[in-house]
Amino acid sequence: MRHRKAGRHLSRTTEHRQAMMRNLVTSLLQHERLETTQTKAKLLRQWSDKMISLAKRGDLHARRQSLAVVRSKQVVAKLFGELRERYLERPGGYTRIIPKGIRRGDAAPIAIVELVGRPEALPKSKKFKTAASE
Repeated sequence: MRHRKAGRHLSRTTEHRQAMMRNLVTSLLQHERLETTQTKAKLLRQWSDKMISLAKRGDLHARRQSLAVVRSKQVVAKLFGELRERYLERPGGYTRIIPKGIRRGDAAPIAIVELVGRPEALPKSKKFKTAASE
């Protein structure tokens, strides 16, 4: 029976689930956008919002707590630098989940997870042929 067992287990052991979420949080904070299943995205939102809240605190203990989750020191430096400044005035809700559709192989619902307020990628400049260049 599964009575009083709260939370999403994702059909994985505790160690596997925690390692997967640590990898996903590190990738999300590094690239600021990620594509995964909707169930993992909802769990990822909890973990990443907690990391950003720790960064907003900014003390040494918060940095050490985030280093226990995030797998890269460069990502922690970005979290406590650039991302901390971006979300310092925001009270919460640092991530956005956008449904994308159904995965073709196993029909799993896919979603895009991205950080709110991230700088958009600049469009690439197109090279047009002019009369002078011909």
